[in-house]
Amino acid sequence: MAVSALAQPATAATVGGVIAWGKPDYDVTIPPPDALTGVTAVSAGGTTALALKGGAVLAWGANNWGANQIPAAATSGVGQIASGWGHELALKNGKVLAWGNNWYGQTTLPASVSSGVIAISASNMHSLALKQGGQVVSWGSRTDVPATAQSGVTAISAGGDHNLVVKNGGVLAWGSNTYGQATVPAGLSSGVTAVSAGFFHSLALKDGRVYAWGRDNFHQTEVPPEALSDVVAVDAGFNHNVALKADGSVVTWGSNLVGETYFPWCGPVFAVSAGDNDSFALKEDPNAAC
Repeated sequence: MAVSALAQPATAATVGGVIAWGKPDYDVTIPPPDALTGVTAVSAGGTTALALKGGAVLAWGANNWGANQIPAAATSGVGQIASGWGHELALKNGKVLAWGNNWYGQTTLPASVSSGVIAISASNMHSLALKQGGQVVSWGSRTDVPATAQSGVTAISAGGDHNLVVKNGGVLAWGSNTYGQATVPAGLSSGVTAVSAGFFHSLALKDGRVYAWGRDNFHQTEVPPEALSDVVAVDAGFNHNVALKADGSVVTWGSNLVGETYFPWCGPVFAVSAGDNDSFALKEDPNAAC
């Protein structure tokens, strides 16, 4: 959730422009002109979206708590971005940068994320960082990290009030389990390459197939046939999901209250991100006709 899901199929571009669909609030699905070219990553948050362009962070949507006020340190040299619920993260030379909403301590960074960080993930009220050596750090409304996630972890994802990580190819989960979102299905103890945590549901990617579990009130855990093979990236939003296939096509399912699962473009994309009730992708030329 709220983390850029990147993949580059062999024939796809690695730089392009942001396309967005779904919730129109705060103009979050209207990318600014600067985000229409030269973008390498996109991250959908609760009410704000981030893009990465030439090492500089771009932000648009709601500016509650200063979410769109990019700190000077995030205007160059940034390698990763993650948008939460009005709080934003960037990773620069192994150091986490944070700004925006701090109601739950989301932007009060622990000292341990000032160096050696290799990945970040932001959720509504908490965030995760992955350090060299595979140690997970958590802060905000949820700070607990089990002993099994203190080393050897290779991927992280922060959900509504639960977390998913990959260790030795298997999925580890902890936190809220009201809907079974932290109960990992059998078969996901090896071979998993990516995870993504939604608000009350979870996703994993194994051998090009998406697995889903947790709350299913909007059919978000009912994986469509198109997402059972050849998937290279997946991202869970609040109650919906977006998957990217090897040919650059997009598969969406789950909640469609405001069109968040209606993909209105054609042509290949090379990255996807799912937010609250909106979805984002990167396309080599977002203005190209079908």
